[in-house]
Amino acid sequence: MSVENSDRPTGTVRPPARYDDETRARLAADAAQVIARYPQPRSALLPLLHLVQSEDGYVSPAGVAFCAETLDLTSAEVSAVATFYSQYKRRPNGDYTVGVCTNTLCATMGGDAIWEELSEHLDLGNDETTADGKITLERIECNAACDYAPVVMVNWEFFDNQTPASAVDTVDRLRAGEPVAPTRGPSKVCSFKQVSRVLAGFPDGLADEGAGAGPETERGTLLAEAEGWTAPPFPGQAGDTGATRPAASAATSGGPTVGGAQSSAERTPTAGPDTSAAGEQKKQKSDQAKES
Repeated sequence: MSVENSDRPTGTVRPPARYDDETRARLAADAAQVIARYPQPRSALLPLLHLVQSEDGYVSPAGVAFCAETLDLTSAEVSAVATFYSQYKRRPNGDYTVGVCTNTLCATMGGDAIWEELSEHLDLGNDETTADGKITLERIECNAACDYAPVVMVNWEFFDNQTPASAVDTVDRLRAGEPVAPTRGPSKVCSFKQVSRVLAGFPDGLADEGAGAGPETERGTLLAEAEGWTAPPFPGQAGDTGATRPAASAATSGGPTVGGAQSSAERTPTAGPDTSAAGEQKKQKSDQAKES
C-alpha cells in the first residue's frame, strides 16, 4: 500500500510552517557554517535545502520558511529551486530511496524487469512510499554506472549487477531494519536524513570507505595498456606526424600550457564578476518588491 502523491497522507495534521525555537537555533548554527563558504549568502541555498531535508526527511513548509528567512529570499524563490531538482522532496520521503535505472543499457540488461518486480512487490509506482515509511521507489534515468548494469541505488549508494530477486531481498532487509551494505563504497547504507546532512556539507567520514571502482570500471584502461594503445598526441608533441591534425600553433606547441587551450587547470579570470554583491542585493530587493 502506498502513500498517495500529495503533500501529506489523508487524515494527517498539516505540518508546521515554522520550526520551534530549539530546532531553529540548532539549524541556524549549522546554516552559519554553510553560508560562510560562499561569497554571497544566497549561493548557499542548495546545501541549506539538504540541511532542512536532513531535519524533516523532506523540504517541509518550515524548511522553506527557514531557508527564505536565513538567506533573505522569498518563499517562492526557495520553492522554485526545491521543485526543480529531484533530490529535494516536497512530501515525506522514505528512510531509503530505492532508485532503479531503466535507461537504455540497464533496461536491456534487466532494469525493466527489476523495476516491475519491485513495483509489484512493494505495491508502489514511481516516487511513491510504502505505508511504513521505509522505502520510496523511483525510476531513474541513469545511475552513471553502466559498467555494472543493471544498477539499483539505495540513497545513492551502488548496488551493482542486480537481478529482480536480489533487489527484492535488499528492500525486504531494509524494511526489516537489517544492516545492508552496497556493492561498492561504504560498509553500510545510511538513512535518507543522514545522507541529506552529508549533502549539506557535513561529512560522515564514509566518503573514502571502500572501493569506488572495480574491474569493470578499469577494464578499458587495462586493455589499452596491454595493447599499447595511447591517446593521440597534442600538436607539436613528440609522435605527432601532423597527418590528421592542423599545424601546431605557438600557443600549443609542445602541449597545452597551464591555463591555456586544452588545459584543465584553473585559469585566471579575464573579466570581472557578472555582478557585484551590492548589485545582486539591489536586484534581489527589486524582484521582491515586484512580487509583493
